[in-house]
Amino acid sequence: MSYFDASPDPFHAVQASIDILEAAGFTQLESDVSYKNQLHQGGKYYFTKNKSTLVAFAVGQQFQPGNGFKIIGGHTDSPNLKIKPRSKKSDKAGSNGTGCIQLAVECYGGGLWNTWFDRDLGISGRVFVRGEDGKIEQKLIKIDRAVVRIPNLAIHLQTAKEREAFKLNKEDHLVPILSMAVQKALTGDGGADADVDGNGNASEKEEATKTKKSARSAEDGWTEYQEPILLQMLAAELDMDTSNILDFELNLFDVQKASLGGAYSEFVHSARLDNLASCFMAVEGLVEYSSREGALESDQDISLVALFDHEEIGSESATGAGSPIMGEAVERICSAFEDTNDESHDHVCTYSKSIAKSFVLSVDQAHAIHPNYAGKHEKGHAPKMNDGMVIKRNSNQRYATTGVTGLIVREIARKAGLKPVQEFVVRNDCGCGS
Repeated sequence: MSYFDASPDPFHAVQASIDILEAAGFTQLESDVSYKNQLHQGGKYYFTKNKSTLVAFAVGQQFQPGNGFKIIGGHTDSPNLKIKPRSKKSDKAGSNGTGCIQLAVECYGGGLWNTWFDRDLGISGRVFVRGEDGKIEQKLIKIDRAVVRIPNLAIHLQTAKEREAFKLNKEDHLVPILSMAVQKALTGDGGADADVDGNGNASEKEEATKTKKSARSAEDGWTEYQEPILLQMLAAELDMDTSNILDFELNLFDVQKASLGGAYSEFVHSARLDNLASCFMAVEGLVEYSSREGALESDQDISLVALFDHEEIGSESATGAGSPIMGEAVERICSAFEDTNDESHDHVCTYSKSIAKSFVLSVDQAHAIHPNYAGKHEKGHAPKMNDGMVIKRNSNQRYATTGVTGLIVREIARKAGLKPVQEFVVRNDCGCGS
């Protein structure tokens, strides 16, 4: 549960995974440095891309160039509301003269947006700041309290037809409320020269500081487009002046904690189970295996976990599963163990042999049958919760499972003494995931 709560966005999910890996003795690798002479049989390593994608691996002590890779892939992102690059939505009178200060947000991924209404929402992500030495740094931030909210329209202001349909306009109706404009007026002009403590309370700063920051705000082309109260909150959380904040990548998240539910605590209740559950299991599995006595000593392969960003929007970004990250990782690891002094050595052949001997499991969430919507599942392929792993298949190759790979997974489950693997195939009259 603590992993779910610690991971409201890809940046925090990667950091939570790194904390687990480093506690188990994994060493960080730098992307711009050759792996030659850095990797060793029996070693455990990880690297990140953009701090939102993570690759971690353990080298079998019997590994030789051309041997295989055992890979589990997952993703760190989930649908959410991201704060727009220009966060300011309101003037001093509030949005549309309503007296409410709101934040400009953008829908990320294919979310069930109606579920975001009337929830206590916090703010998380990363902030780019200028340090005391003048260098730009990245800092993670997680405001883990009810900061913003997207309220529903009162029932008395909706027609019966509107209540039945619950149609929403994502641009107009998903705008979160941050504060009241009257509070902004009571605490000064609410500009980036005001200060906010850790509880969100504003107070005035010295006049000299105000003048300095106001001048900067008018000049830099960024600050004047940000909601001042947001900058104040970020500065308070990071214990710095708002003038040191240069940019951010932020999203909203439900601050309700993960928990066990059901009469017998048989359910996990949490946001972002797709795909934090798989990320956690993959990292824990790699750590448990590589720490087991004698496991790596006899292993001839590389055990690798890759947790990618941007799966929810197609995986085609520089940090998604469709990027070169996976292929480059395999190639660089192979190269680190090759004997470059051997004139008969063929790097391309060695790399191709490794690919041919490798196996990748794309591990994501499956759709268990919903008791209130059982008709949405194909009757013969309706997985149940807590009834074993699921193989997802699609003859149009929306899922990558083949007859061979599906059988391999079933055999692994059988040898491990697990429940028989369940099968999922989407109905012919429904869309399919990927």
